[in-house]
Amino acid sequence: MELNYFAHLQTLLHYSVGLITILNPIAAAAIMISSSPSNLTKEDTKEIGKKAALTVMIASLITIFLGNAIFELFGITTSSVMVIGGIILLLMSIHMVQGKIPETSHSSEESKVTMLKEDISVIPIGIPILFGPGLISTLMIFKAKSSSMLEILLLVVAVSIVCLIIYLTLKNAIFLTKVLGVVGLKIMTRIMGLVVGAIAAQFIVFGIKALWQPL
Repeated sequence: MELNYFAHLQTLLHYSVGLITILNPIAAAAIMISSSPSNLTKEDTKEIGKKAALTVMIASLITIFLGNAIFELFGITTSSVMVIGGIILLLMSIHMVQGKIPETSHSSEESKVTMLKEDISVIPIGIPILFGPGLISTLMIFKAKSSSMLEILLLVVAVSIVCLIIYLTLKNAIFLTKVLGVVGLKIMTRIMGLVVGAIAAQFIVFGIKALWQPL
């Protein structure tokens, strides 16, 4: 039982770290500050954080429980999703290691829209800046690799933990951007990029192995 407990704890940690590095809420906080009026208050950031976290939570649960069914409808295998998901994450990680915000999570046109919207919490902060192609692929792969209902439950718990971190990060965005500054944000992004790159490599290798096996 004790071994199982630590194994489940390790699974939860694996899910949580993987999701938080791909989401990169600190970069989202920086985008939120730069896209908002100069008189942005802590109450405003609290409200944006709450709505963005809720958006990611709902979208993630839909992906976990319905994502594979949608792909199966089109005859797309989990192995194929692992390969393309790994490539998307690899592209993200290259941008992150260079200290840039990944372009694979949102386009420049979507970034410009932020300046035209009064409420940016759901679109584009929630979707697609936080909840983008990289997160969708990762959630589906984690779900496909889950061998029991308990592991799926652990994935839901990990999503809940990550959404709480999103809320706290965006709520304190003004403070974080002042403390970290441009250099601090780039360092954090580079560190997260290395982790995302490692996850991407695993996904690609496992996906190719699974596709090659039947042949």
